[in-house]
Amino acid sequence: MTKAKPNARIPRAKGIDTATYYTPKECTRKVRRIVLPPDNRRIVDEFLTILAMKEKFEAYDVPIPNKLVMFGPPGTGKTLTAYYLAARLELPLVLVRLDAIIHSHLGETASNVRKIFEYAKASPCVLFLDEFDAIARTRDNNDEVKEMSRVVNTLLQCLDEFDGDSVCAAATNLETELDTAIWRRFDTKMVYTMPCAEARDAYIDLMLRDFAREPEVREQAAKRMEGCSYADMEQILLKAMRKAIIQERPLAVDHIDEAYAEYRPRPMDRAGERDKIGQLTR
Repeated sequence: MTKAKPNARIPRAKGIDTATYYTPKECTRKVRRIVLPPDNRRIVDEFLTILAMKEKFEAYDVPIPNKLVMFGPPGTGKTLTAYYLAARLELPLVLVRLDAIIHSHLGETASNVRKIFEYAKASPCVLFLDEFDAIARTRDNNDEVKEMSRVVNTLLQCLDEFDGDSVCAAATNLETELDTAIWRRFDTKMVYTMPCAEARDAYIDLMLRDFAREPEVREQAAKRMEGCSYADMEQILLKAMRKAIIQERPLAVDHIDEAYAEYRPRPMDRAGERDKIGQLTR
């Protein structure tokens, strides 16, 4: 699919774009199956309401929020929330590519960070930094102190200077790794957890919709996938639905069981996440 072109060219590094550009229409398609917990729904709705009342807040000389950080386990809806914000605001989503931003040469990472923020200031968008801890880690606990301090200092300046019609959204699985000064720069914070029973039911309904299935499938699927993230549930249900289509029969509990056994969801390995981040920054 050919993506709509941004107003200005996304900066490049290592010969590739430092971000991927998604149009509001593409973002709308991606959030057809989003389930937000009540607290996060309330926070997002209030965030959007305030942005829609920008002139009124300016009249009262009350700053409006334009930066939010999301933290919690992988697959719990942080990235989807960024797409949802872009769709609701009718702004493109600019998903920063860490493989392009992070550079082995001294000073290049900080320079790339500044360039992508300058782009967002010039072209209204939702600037989304996933795996945010890779560039916002605490300056007190890493092996590349000088280089990471340079990156964090640049990031602090960029966040302080961030204004205009864009929104900055960041997500991390390792919130305790963020530098405290970075943490304070975000006016809106959202916690994500594994889906509760009610959220699992809602997500399964969204996934299956009008798909032909046996009566007990919904209840049994919800029990079977207790402890799974939304991302895990999506993959398991899609795999089960494919099996039903191949066999030309309604979705059954045995399809769910087989799909679960083949997919083998695992609890998040936080140490593994740290290792992955470390490899990105070396």
